[in-house]
Amino acid sequence: MADAQPVYLDHLATTPVDPAVLAAMADALREHFGNASSGTHAYGWSARALAENARAEVAALAGCEPREVVFTSGATEANNLALRGTADLWPQPGRIVTTTLEHSSVDRTLDVLEARGWRVVRVPCGPDGLVPAAAVADALTDDTRLVAINAAQNEIGTLQPWARIAQACRERGIVCHVDAAQAAGKVPLDFRADGIGLLALSAHKIYGPKGAGALVVRAREPRVELRPQITGGGQERGLRAGTLNVPAVVGMGVACRLALARREQDAARLRRLGARLYARLADRIGDLVLNGDARARLPGCLNLLIPGVPSGALMRAVPTLAFSAGAACTSGEGKPSAALLALGLDPDRAACCIRLSLGRGTTEAEAAAAADRLADAITAIRKEKGTA
Repeated sequence: MADAQPVYLDHLATTPVDPAVLAAMADALREHFGNASSGTHAYGWSARALAENARAEVAALAGCEPREVVFTSGATEANNLALRGTADLWPQPGRIVTTTLEHSSVDRTLDVLEARGWRVVRVPCGPDGLVPAAAVADALTDDTRLVAINAAQNEIGTLQPWARIAQACRERGIVCHVDAAQAAGKVPLDFRADGIGLLALSAHKIYGPKGAGALVVRAREPRVELRPQITGGGQERGLRAGTLNVPAVVGMGVACRLALARREQDAARLRRLGARLYARLADRIGDLVLNGDARARLPGCLNLLIPGVPSGALMRAVPTLAFSAGAACTSGEGKPSAALLALGLDPDRAACCIRLSLGRGTTEAEAAAAADRLADAITAIRKEKGTA
């Protein structure tokens, strides 16, 4: 086992940078170092042209207009701008509707707003890891100012009915913010057709650079207003001040272009590969449980319950496999996953869950090897505990 080749199965945490992305970023760093806000000379013009081309590529993936794309440092900042920027416009706190399955950058920001007097209603999911659109619609009231949901749950991988929820919001004149950090580029998503008001995106989830993201802000029918959270030189339509990180923006644009071109091809392959990995592992581990709906989920994402085998022990037993017990952003806290608890798992069972997320570069041989190594380790752990 010590000589086995490492296999990366943590693509929901981050993805390797695509070679085409890296090449475009290197060119931007080397040849287009001007400040995109410098409008008086060619160096600024060339940097600005690259940034605007990237904005158009992000817009094509999201299904929005280029002018609606506000570049940020990532989806965490985008979520903060969406939530805080909306709340700060209202003279008095109102009501925000969300779910029990949100990413920490949404959930903890809502905790802050709750401490300021906002009433936060968290609609529960079912044991399948799905939040019914009707339950969110039923939670809407006259004083609801915002709905915040994720498109794809970042630990379980389940796909939420964001378009139906957004439609219910539009009928009531309520802004719907969708955190699409995990979903965009992997499943079909259309900002304008789906009726979304605000949309958070991340580059490093789709083979782009870390430190790059965007918030899509609806410009018409109806226009969505926000109070900026970073003030300064007025960049990004005045919604996000700071010198634009042109190389990162360029990398995000290329990553979005590639994701859009490859989306159906990648999704079909990852669905097959994930199904084969699961079947191979389940053939040897008879009590394996797939958490969340088997169909409404991100391609190549498996959240598995292995009864009696703590995730930490399993990760130590197979150091050549890179996988996780939950979200990378909260993995150091040592607490049971809130998302798994929301499914109805007790803390002991939640502590025996792992997340395997395959990606564009995962091969058939790697998936098969991962299933075998996991099965061997699980069997060994259970034998040592006397539960095999």
